[in-house]
Amino acid sequence: MNEIADLWPPIRLTLELATITTIGLLMIGTPIAWWLCHSRSKWKDIVAAVVTLPIVLPPTVIGFYLLIALGPKGPGGWIAGLYGERSLAFTFQGLVIGSIIYSLPFVVQPIRNAFEAIGKRPLEVASTLGASPWNAFWTVAVPLARPGFMTGTILGFTHTIGEFGVVLMIGGNIAGETKVLSVAIYDYVETLEWTPAHILAGGMLLFSFIIILSMIKFEKYFSKSAQ
Repeated sequence: MNEIADLWPPIRLTLELATITTIGLLMIGTPIAWWLCHSRSKWKDIVAAVVTLPIVLPPTVIGFYLLIALGPKGPGGWIAGLYGERSLAFTFQGLVIGSIIYSLPFVVQPIRNAFEAIGKRPLEVASTLGASPWNAFWTVAVPLARPGFMTGTILGFTHTIGEFGVVLMIGGNIAGETKVLSVAIYDYVETLEWTPAHILAGGMLLFSFIIILSMIKFEKYFSKSAQ
């Protein structure tokens, strides 16, 4: 019974991390996606490449550089010093920062694609009707880009839940603080505790299947609605 009870802390921590990370991804990723869609800056392709890097880089490489950045001698150490701590590495706050960076392309790309699919015509019409760029964005662009936002939200949330390499590098294996689901599964397998490993792995497998099936259903629904 105690063995089953021990499964809840990493589940709770993972859901908390995924929720906070997803909110942060939407707040940061939306303006980036909008800028990439509409900007004519010479830096556009460079920014797009930087945002996309986590897709192709090994998680250990990202985790290594994040560990340095969040450590005592990096910017994370300076930020942590503002509230009396030594480092953001091996903390929940560090996991949030790392998860946002690692999952950013999975949110930016669907939202950017949705903005590009809208085109400029609806925004121009809103402008001729007296809407400010800010109002046109919220009343026209965002509602029309809803499929992209839904896809980005789902991908960002599920990608955060499935993280392993990055969170292990920058968070370690601290129970109740940084020991998320993927790390807990690895820990159980390493200590040959197969029952809890099966429960957590099977739960993640079922969760992933439901999410993928839901995305397929959502895409079919929005495709029919657009016709």
